[in-house]
Amino acid sequence: MILYNVTTSVEPRIADEWVAYMREHHMAEVVGTGCFIKSSLLRLLNEEDNGITYAAQYFAVSLEQLEAYQEHFAPALIAEMDKKFKGNYISFRTVLEVVE
Repeated sequence: MILYNVTTSVEPRIADEWVAYMREHHMAEVVGTGCFIKSSLLRLLNEEDNGITYAAQYFAVSLEQLEAYQEHFAPALIAEMDKKFKGNYISFRTVLEVVE
């Protein structure tokens, strides 16, 4: 199992709108690509800067499914996110293998 983790620091003034967008649209669209079997959204409790930080986690059965997502779907979904929130968030992505 592969965990694709997208950690995002969001400006506090748009945090509620961003979370609503993630829950109501973005995460369902990502899972809806067929590349992931489930997702979850977490909020970091140990904030270190002025933003509010979240981790969106997506679980894929294989690395090939993640690569298919990154190649065929991610650019459009990231562009859609930028269209709505550009300049108000910053994200970084990590890929992990679930060991147990």
